[in-house]
Amino acid sequence: MIRILGVTHDHKVESDIALEQIKNSAKYKWSWIDFNEPTPEESEQLSTFFQFHPLAIEDCLMVLQRPKVDYYEEYQFLVLHALDPDKLATVEVNLFIGSTYLVSFHHHALTEIDEVWEAMEKRSHDRKNWARDPFAAAYMVIDKLVDQYFPSVYSIEDELDDLEKKGASESVEVLMNQVFDLRGRLLKLRRTIVPMRDMMYRILNSQHIQGEKEHRAYFADIYDHLLKLSEMIESDREMTADLRDSYISLNSNRMNGIMKTLTVITTVFMPLTLIAGIYGMNFQNMPELGWRYGYATVLLIMALLGAWMILWFKKRGWFK
Repeated sequence: MIRILGVTHDHKVESDIALEQIKNSAKYKWSWIDFNEPTPEESEQLSTFFQFHPLAIEDCLMVLQRPKVDYYEEYQFLVLHALDPDKLATVEVNLFIGSTYLVSFHHHALTEIDEVWEAMEKRSHDRKNWARDPFAAAYMVIDKLVDQYFPSVYSIEDELDDLEKKGASESVEVLMNQVFDLRGRLLKLRRTIVPMRDMMYRILNSQHIQGEKEHRAYFADIYDHLLKLSEMIESDREMTADLRDSYISLNSNRMNGIMKTLTVITTVFMPLTLIAGIYGMNFQNMPELGWRYGYATVLLIMALLGAWMILWFKKRGWFK
């Protein structure tokens, strides 16, 4: 579906415009053309009607591209990533920003685009509002996409806090699985946010931002958000690494305690097993076998020997 929003010179909004109306019409100061889940026939309008560069069109049709910005003579081409909060998968959004138009292209329906579209319909008549040119609309789209990153990052931080609180009540295996799950989700977020941050840094440090200096200030605000998100992700990854190391150390200490207990038991029973083995050989020339108190004496010796070994191990600090 192709939908078109036109803004007149007196900041009035008109929608449901035909594509041919905006080409040579002096009525509109600028227009926003949104390719929402376009068909192959509609996608051809990128080359036949708008005559965009073939490489930019190829980037639109061949997903997923890394977030980037390309500068052409009459427009700028941006590849952005929206975020699916359920799967933490990326959805590509392409923007062509010209002096009199904004073209957005995406293969999947996005609530972020719809929200900006509705906001433009309601607010673009307001002269005090900065959203009254293509760069302003592009800012609103990018800002809305970036805002949708925050809930996913905050959700992971909440899970990390819960993981720290229940560390003593859960088994190490369960905790380790949760930690590795969080690290995997953080990695997915990092692969989305860091390239977006680098792209915004490139935009801010280029000389291609058109219009007033106020444009740069708004884009700098988006960069600050992305910088904050990337720092939060790195902090969370460090926290998960610390939790992982702590759980590994805890598991190693528990295993050491188990091995120490088994070693003490085995060591105590080794001489007792030796004595039992000696008297289980059934040789005839063993005088104590016929002694009336021989059985009780051997049991007493085994008990005293076991008690002496336990006291000796305790003295050497094996039970600490």
